Amino acid sequence: MVVERGEDAALLARVSRGDRSALEQLYRRNAVWLTHRLQSRCGDPDVVDIAIQDTFVVVWKNAKKYRGDGDVGAWIWGIAVRRLIDQLRKRTPTPSEHVALIAERVSTFEDWLLDNGRHGALDPAMRALHPDLRAVLILTAIDGLTTRETAAVLGIPQGTVKTRMQRAKADMKEMLS
Repeated sequence: MVVERGEDAALLARVSRGDRSALEQLYRRNAVWLTHRLQSRCGDPDVVDIAIQDTFVVVWKNAKKYRGDGDVGAWIWGIAVRRLIDQLRKRTPTPSEHVALIAERVSTFEDWLLDNGRHGALDPAMRALHPDLRAVLILTAIDGLTTRETAAVLGIPQGTVKTRMQRAKADMKEMLS
């Protein structure tokens, strides 16, 4: 299904006026792609489902706050990522779960990007990075998460994210020069 930008904006305007059927339509039009994108960031389907439901609760409550100066899908995506991070913060996984989540993330989405040449000339350098550095680089530079959000997703201190990002940049610069 091709989602027309104007159609979502019209639905969101109806949602802002309290139209529940418009919210249902907006959900049906966007929930599948949101789920797939969130699943590439979190391997726990229950956490993703909760984040999706929370996303549309926020859309319902805050539809009037949408200024209309960007794509509705991008606005909803921003909400969804923050809801996922909120869910991940609520969990207190064991250190082995953190390692499993990082390993799963690195061995799925990132490897797919690398295997399919998505980084072009950067592929060899990205492959050569230590998985911890690559995870931080991808979450911040590609996914656009803040250091705080990246720290929450990886379960590490913010300072560690910053240090790993500096190291990743230095390693990439050295490999590419």
